[in-house]
Amino acid sequence: MNNSIRELRAERGWSQAHLADQLAVSRQTINAIETGRYDPSLPLAFAIARLFGLAIEDIFSV
Repeated sequence: MNNSIRELRAERGWSQAHLADQLAVSRQTINAIETGRYDPSLPLAFAIARLFGLAIEDIFSV
């Protein structure tokens, strides 16, 4: 699954650690999602979308 989390995070000037703190996950989880090694659970995907103020479809694609 492709995603635009790295770009969205960079636009806001957030580090992986900052985003991880906001989502209550590890920085390694954010890194794995950004690099496509891990697909987030549906609740985590919704939390990511809510944090960025976007629809899930605007962040994740196949």
